[in-house]
Amino acid sequence: MGTGILTIDLDAIAANWRALAALSRAQTGAVVKADGYGCGAALVAKRLAREGARRFFVATAEEGAQLRIALGDGPEINIFSGHMAGDTAAIRDHALIPMLNSPEQAARHRSALPGHAYGVQLDTGMNRLGMEAPEWAATRTDLEAGPLTLIMSHLACADAPDHPLNAAQLAAFTAMTAGVSAPRSFAATGGILLGPDYHFDLTRPGVGLYGGAPFDAARAVVTLSLPVVQIRDVAPGETVGYAASFTAKRPTKIVTLSAGYADGLIRYMSGKARLFAGGTACPLAGRVSMDLLTVDVTDLADIPAHLDILCAQQGVDALADVAGTIGYEILTSLGGRYQRAYIGA
Repeated sequence: MGTGILTIDLDAIAANWRALAALSRAQTGAVVKADGYGCGAALVAKRLAREGARRFFVATAEEGAQLRIALGDGPEINIFSGHMAGDTAAIRDHALIPMLNSPEQAARHRSALPGHAYGVQLDTGMNRLGMEAPEWAATRTDLEAGPLTLIMSHLACADAPDHPLNAAQLAAFTAMTAGVSAPRSFAATGGILLGPDYHFDLTRPGVGLYGGAPFDAARAVVTLSLPVVQIRDVAPGETVGYAASFTAKRPTKIVTLSAGYADGLIRYMSGKARLFAGGTACPLAGRVSMDLLTVDVTDLADIPAHLDILCAQQGVDALADVAGTIGYEILTSLGGRYQRAYIGA
């Protein structure tokens, strides 16, 4: 087999959801956008629905329509991007709930789908999505008339607990929503960890479900094993890969693996990343190319059929550190060529 094997532990995702729900002191939903952070939104959401999750969040109406087909009737599916032009049929036909981000979206939704449920997203300081305070004040009375199912905002710096913007956003959200009757949601994974003042009526964990920081207690969810395509001996002074960026300093055994930046293993890892044969680290030798990696396995007694790049020895955040990025990007970039294998019901 010429493709890597991406193993996804649904039991671990379920355990992470239960742990975050226990911390939340509120109803707990789940964010399954970007195909469940690369783990497969349909299977992730089905498993979390079995665990008790009743509200799911995706980025776009297109994602929501696909998720509704997988989940069937019942669970709420909320759309962060709101009601965009061209979304009306998907929102109506798949019973989606747009998080309205502007007065223009509110007018579009209420004109196109009168009586259809919606939420409202408020901007409390991130300056990305949501109504600002004057916009909300001007439309609040009409929008609260409903059917309004949720009022939410999003923290910009929740992964930095001491950042002053957290408290500032909390104060803004509390002031903007004082007296509302609809449920309120403010905390994703990082917000849950900031404590109950941030929880309100509904939390919506995302990356923590999939084993990512800042939820340090999370169970690991993904492993990625890459097949060995070829083994070669490289003499001292010979080079490996594009730009001859690796030069052998000793008699070196190099394996070529089937994966590259087309599969989400970004080029910045070149010369920095490690792969693992059991507990033994093997350094990446030279540049990441589109479909291939070259790895120094000189110190292995036996060459395995696969090497692991995501495993117990190196989780998504550890690999992200090497790659100069964050665990979110590692997870959501894992490519479509991998054979996906699932553990758990």
